[in-house]
Amino acid sequence: MRYTRLGSSGIKISVVALGSWLTFGHRVDVDGTREILDFAFDAGINFVDTADVYAMGRCEETLGQALVGRPRKDYVLATKAFFPTGDGPNDCGLSRKHLRESLAASLERLKTPYVDLYQCHRYDPDVSIEELVRTMNDFIRAGLIFHWGVSLWSAEQIMEAVACARSLGLEGPVSNQPVYNMLQRGIEEDVLPVCRTLGIGQIVYSPLAQGLLTGKYSRGNTPDDSRAADAGSNQFIQNHMTEENFEKIEGIRDIARSTGQSMAKLALAWCLREPGVNAVIVGARSVQQLAENVEASEVELPSDVVARIDRALRPSSCGRDGE
Repeated sequence: MRYTRLGSSGIKISVVALGSWLTFGHRVDVDGTREILDFAFDAGINFVDTADVYAMGRCEETLGQALVGRPRKDYVLATKAFFPTGDGPNDCGLSRKHLRESLAASLERLKTPYVDLYQCHRYDPDVSIEELVRTMNDFIRAGLIFHWGVSLWSAEQIMEAVACARSLGLEGPVSNQPVYNMLQRGIEEDVLPVCRTLGIGQIVYSPLAQGLLTGKYSRGNTPDDSRAADAGSNQFIQNHMTEENFEKIEGIRDIARSTGQSMAKLALAWCLREPGVNAVIVGARSVQQLAENVEASEVELPSDVVARIDRALRPSSCGRDGE
């Protein structure tokens, strides 16, 4: 496993991170989660990502139970807040009130005194950047979080947060969590260049495009046990099962065969080839699913292979996904 600094911070994370959306507390119970975590840590993964809204808190609860007994210093834990966690007018967003209450609930569910990275799951136009920056720094001073980041923020929003923090002499965001994969390259236009300049790392989610880049899908073929066949979790992947994307996937499949790599490893290595990307977040319902993805950290793509991939992906699809 390779490790890298998270943005300009001093914390080091594995380039393959373990995600939890639609898995832990949703399709994977505590025992299954513990088994996957044990394998992940043994393989060198030290970064686990979750959010308060995943399975409406059950994901954090499941992770908290599965992590009991493991030394806290041995892993980097990240969670997020923004989306509604209740019916009240203050049960969502990035206000000081909601973030303080959401963080307290997350820490309780995760059974930890602090999280290493606390992320704004989306941008909140109803809360001033100064209020947000001061709130996050209050959490840092209280020892409740070590760093803070954002998710799916635009380049302009990220620049505003950094400028505000610097003007106040406070800690700004160290990371952004966007969607990024061979089929969705929107961050390459402005988010990546801006973040490279500001020293903000990218922890990208959906690097396998909801599973489309694993090779399991083809025109007219949807495996019964796949995400696309699950009405409870296929709301995003269905939008990307287009003729244009399947044409690109077939081109990538040919390149994977010629290089002796699986499509999944090729897709993950392609994301990690980008200097601004610190880590790719992968999810797993089983140890078997995770095993292959871990190996992507060791794959280095020669320049000629990258060029072949770029040709196969033209014209690029820069759509955005939700998490």
